[in-house]
Amino acid sequence: MSNKVKKANKVNKTKKAKKAKKGQKVNVHYVGTLDDGTEFDSSRTRGDTLSVEIGSGQLIPGFDEALNGMAIGEVKKVSLTPEEAYGEINSRAYEKVPRQAFPENMDLQVGGMVRGNSPTGQPVVAKIESMDEEGVILNMNHPLAGKSLNFEIELMSIDQ
Repeated sequence: MSNKVKKANKVNKTKKAKKAKKGQKVNVHYVGTLDDGTEFDSSRTRGDTLSVEIGSGQLIPGFDEALNGMAIGEVKKVSLTPEEAYGEINSRAYEKVPRQAFPENMDLQVGGMVRGNSPTGQPVVAKIESMDEEGVILNMNHPLAGKSLNFEIELMSIDQ
């Protein structure tokens, strides 16, 4: 009878929940909300999991850290400070751009978003903060900079 107990223990040891760790590719579902409950992103709404390698720098730091040690099927709720997410608002990320840099027929509105290229050719997305006759003040901070973010994360799988 003691042999059966030992065999059962061996089976239980081999069936331990696999935990995600740095360097592994994982698939997760997540829902991101602001402190007021506003949903800003959801893999569930899109109907597709997020596939990412833990520790690769592809994610905001707090989300990446939350994945480490999760088991398949585990659901975790995390609240991230701005520093753990997209950072604080950077006052140097505002730039005045001459009006003539925009096409004449472009509909520019305060609060609107514009896309373009930096002087080095990098793609840029910015929010129009204000404008006058001479120029447009662009805010190039990430739209979620300065905000605390909340995530509900479910680890769906760990790729081999």
